[in-house]
Amino acid sequence: MNTHASIRNSQRPFFKASALATFMALSACTVGPDFKTPAPSPSQHYDRQAEQRLGQGEGNDQRIDSGKPVSGDWWSAFGSTKLDAVVRRAIAGNLELAAADATIRQAAASVAAAQGALYPQVSLGAAGGRQRTHNGPEPMVANFYAIGPQVNFDLDAFGGTRRQIERQDALTELQKHRYEAAYLTLTGNVASQALLIASANAQIEAVQQLLANDAKNLELVRLAKLNGSTTQIDVSLAETRLAQDRTLLPPLAQQRDAARHALAILTGNGPADWVAPDFALTEFSLPSNVPLSLPSELARQRPDVLQAEAELHMASAEIGIATANLYPHVELSASLAMSAAGNGGAALWNLVAGVAGPLFDGGTREAERQASVAGYQASLAGYRQTLIQSFGQVADTLQAMNHDAEQGQAQADALQAAATSRQLNQQAYAQGENSVLQVLEAERAYEQALLGDIRARTARYLDTVQLFVALGGNSVGVFEQQVAGAEARKPAPRS
Repeated sequence: MNTHASIRNSQRPFFKASALATFMALSACTVGPDFKTPAPSPSQHYDRQAEQRLGQGEGNDQRIDSGKPVSGDWWSAFGSTKLDAVVRRAIAGNLELAAADATIRQAAASVAAAQGALYPQVSLGAAGGRQRTHNGPEPMVANFYAIGPQVNFDLDAFGGTRRQIERQDALTELQKHRYEAAYLTLTGNVASQALLIASANAQIEAVQQLLANDAKNLELVRLAKLNGSTTQIDVSLAETRLAQDRTLLPPLAQQRDAARHALAILTGNGPADWVAPDFALTEFSLPSNVPLSLPSELARQRPDVLQAEAELHMASAEIGIATANLYPHVELSASLAMSAAGNGGAALWNLVAGVAGPLFDGGTREAERQASVAGYQASLAGYRQTLIQSFGQVADTLQAMNHDAEQGQAQADALQAAATSRQLNQQAYAQGENSVLQVLEAERAYEQALLGDIRARTARYLDTVQLFVALGGNSVGVFEQQVAGAEARKPAPRS
């Protein structure tokens, strides 16, 4: 008998160590798939024809640097100090960026909250009251109290909690990429609205010159009528053209004012609180060399693709969470309490290990796991769709830049031809070789060609902006840069 007792005593440390090792092994197990970033796209081109023409500068004064990613502040390539200042103001004051920043901090706090579940949960409990007992000769009424700490520790044997943390980490990444996407959209919108203001101002100036010429020509026609060299029909025609050309101004003024209001809102101000500067088209220069990252690299440079990847990561973690729910739940708990009733008191403690696992739930947990697998497959398809759509946006913009160059050249040729025609008609009229109506037609053709040239130049600027945006605009990682910049600007603590 003593021999058996000594054997049991000698084996007790071994049993304790084995149990501890088993718990540690269980806690190291994390079920479900480990997320892997999708493989890069095998595509090497967006649109071969467009890339070839832009790469060789064929019929275009813009060229692409294939394989070179966007770097730095892309809008500075347009050479406008006013634009640089407005973009910086917008980044500092935009309310959508402020909301995105708060959402990131909210997600980061959720990660910290989820990580807390990996540690023992310690609480302090207390109770007091008055009780009546009947276990003696006479009933006894006495006061009682109990107070002490309690510790609960979930071993997370199959990694359900760790998968929850992984999901929250992926959600934080998702919110960071949403910030980057908002930043990219903001900078692209600011540049586009500034260009629209510049274009409207240039067109307004051209229309005002057109109206001045119309008014001058009307006076010439009226003088010609007084001299008997023309008729009232010609006067009415000149008056009609002046009235028609006046209708060109209000839409252009509306375009300019709407762009100004949009810029004010983008900077976090009401239209009456801040007025955008008057941009001129001559202040901008068209970038002659534009970077073009490879399709295989675009997934790491576009925030929307990285958002889709973060959503895919969250869906992968959901599978792990649902899989862990199929297995037992292991928890340790311990408590220590000082209690007393009447004139007696005692210290009470307990240590409990509990295991709870599903036996029958009607297939609920397995169905939830299957649903999470299907959700992952849906997210994977969404990721791939987002990626190929990004390729399409770049391809569309490259072709637009080529066609813009063709249109710009055609408009420049038309403007040159109209200028020559105007000059010749003015000389012929001065020599009495043609009528005032021919001069009017030549003036009108020139002004219309000038408006077309302004619109063509604007289209080239806007599509170049769109290419920078479609390539991601060097926005990935901008949140960390903004945080680092804010920390650097903080005043040093006083000694």
